[in-house]
Amino acid sequence: MSNLIINGVSVVPPKSFQVGVQDVDGETGRNANGDMVRDRITTKRKLEIEWGMLTQSECSAILNAVSAVFFSVSYPDPISGQSTRTFYVGDRTAPAYSFTNKFKPWSGLKFNLIER
Repeated sequence: MSNLIINGVSVVPPKSFQVGVQDVDGETGRNANGDMVRDRITTKRKLEIEWGMLTQSECSAILNAVSAVFFSVSYPDPISGQSTRTFYVGDRTAPAYSFTNKFKPWSGLKFNLIER
């Protein structure tokens, strides 16, 4: 798989990576015959990403990379291959794994990236 680069930062490979292809419609509904009339405006991507065990610096680098309102993401796209688009981030969760120095402190950092 190709690299995942968020806002110029080549991040640690995720444990789970899923690309959603979503249509954005304008006026859509059924006509008097019951047939669907659809006004597809565009198609956008939604990336669902989750990481496994992360060090403090790895977790921080990923979260800092998505801190801007909008940012560039280069990712493997199932339709066009490696693609670069502009995204924003949804809610972010970073479950703590351990409070000891023996293990990496974070496991399961997860968020969605939604195309602008």
